[in-house]
Amino acid sequence: MQLYHHPYSLDSQKVRLALEEKNIDYTSYHVNPITGKNMDTSFFRMNPRAKLPVLKNGAHVIFNTIEIIQYIERISVVSSGADDMNLSSREVVQWMHKIQQWDPKFFTLDHIPEKYRLYTSKFIRRVVIARMAESPDLASAYHRKLREAYEIEDKLKNPEVLKWSKEHLVRLLDEVETKLNDTAYLAGEEFTMADVMLIPVFSRLKLLDLEDEYISCRPNIAEYWVLMQQRPSYKMVIGKYFDGWRKYKTLLKTWCFVRIRSMLRRY
Repeated sequence: MQLYHHPYSLDSQKVRLALEEKNIDYTSYHVNPITGKNMDTSFFRMNPRAKLPVLKNGAHVIFNTIEIIQYIERISVVSSGADDMNLSSREVVQWMHKIQQWDPKFFTLDHIPEKYRLYTSKFIRRVVIARMAESPDLASAYHRKLREAYEIEDKLKNPEVLKWSKEHLVRLLDEVETKLNDTAYLAGEEFTMADVMLIPVFSRLKLLDLEDEYISCRPNIAEYWVLMQQRPSYKMVIGKYFDGWRKYKTLLKTWCFVRIRSMLRRY
């Protein structure tokens, strides 16, 4: 079983957390979207949407994050010989979909310094153009990605888009805060795949230095977040790349790659 993913991708973090929590073996392939590796022809032919993550098990390829996690659950049940009662309950699945409905893209980009965001966006567009020239048979699909890149820049200029994204996040966090007033975890007294879906949201807020504004001001979430960061799966999937000084190492490595490739015009 192969997983194409990257630590920068929130959905990749969700899937990797599920794999670690269920103790499922897999082969890991890093595909950095900021350096345009998701536009490489081999990956793009398998996944023209160029979205992460992608789980491949033989001829079976899954692109949807929740479907991947549910597939992982089924593998875990079959491997352990347990019954279907170990699959996620209806409440867990509802929380998974509710969390997944919040798209972090515009919220994240809005909190990145403009000069870095614009520089990286320009680099990715040049990567797409270079791959398009290398693979004319995929030109139409690459052209769609190029158009998407320009559309994202246009939407970032629309204050209503950014306002909606923030308000959606606040509503989600307020609902989580209320729920955690009664239970230790999001869907009850045991850790579930709903928590797997939620942890990367808090991690993204921490990465953007927004813990005080969104987490610390909600006491139940703040206590829950401390607990989640102690889990071995968190340390393996997220902490390894973004806790403390590791955050600067991870970001600097990517930024240097983009700068050097841009200077050398190697896309």
